[in-house]
Amino acid sequence: MQIRRETVGLSVDQSLMRLYVARPRAQGCWPGILFYSDIYQLGEPITRLADRLAGHGYVVAAPEIFHRREPLGAVIEPDAIGRLRGNDNAAKTPVAAYDADAAAVLDWLAADGGVDANRLGAVGFCIGGHLAFRAGLRPELKATVCIYPTGLQDGRVGSGVADSLQRVGEIQGALLTIFGSLDPHVPAEARNQILATIAASPALRHRTLLYEANHTFMRDDGERWDPQCADRAWMEITSFLQHELI
Repeated sequence: MQIRRETVGLSVDQSLMRLYVARPRAQGCWPGILFYSDIYQLGEPITRLADRLAGHGYVVAAPEIFHRREPLGAVIEPDAIGRLRGNDNAAKTPVAAYDADAAAVLDWLAADGGVDANRLGAVGFCIGGHLAFRAGLRPELKATVCIYPTGLQDGRVGSGVADSLQRVGEIQGALLTIFGSLDPHVPAEARNQILATIAASPALRHRTLLYEANHTFMRDDGERWDPQCADRAWMEITSFLQHELI
């Protein structure tokens, strides 16, 4: 379906946070998705994915995760300096600040007239996969997708150590995790640790997928992009969300 885009500003902890919002053009009451970028914020590879998801019948709200440290609208280039800049931003942002952002976006989605507040989910990539996992700890989320999530195994997502994985039993909705077997940021040992900890919560509805792909294999602007694996993962993501939210 066709979509429309808008920009929304939210104030969180006295900082202006920009939301990139994509939604169906058709009138309706759609599921809402908190959509997290990787460390490069809202560049075109991420907004294209947000747009594509909106076209499946969702109101997608993507926050600038480093709004406390970067100028409004800043997009970080995915090069060597950009990686350093993004990782520095991540390391200097308190975990509580990420949680406050999630609460603000979910509150905004729930209050939007085009969103069904009883059908909320989260999707995220890289650091955003970890942040989506944390968002999934909130009881109102019905579905969470974590795509090559970094730092779950050791709590590295911001300043201090996050307790995300240890709190997995708090997740009440369904969970989908996606990994790449060639990902140096989530190697096999870390991946196995994450999955074993999740499996220790038998009441959690969890499915995991492993592709022969590298980190960021769904970004269509770099050498690690794998179109075939990205398309396969996308089909699984949309099927999962449709089953849980539609």
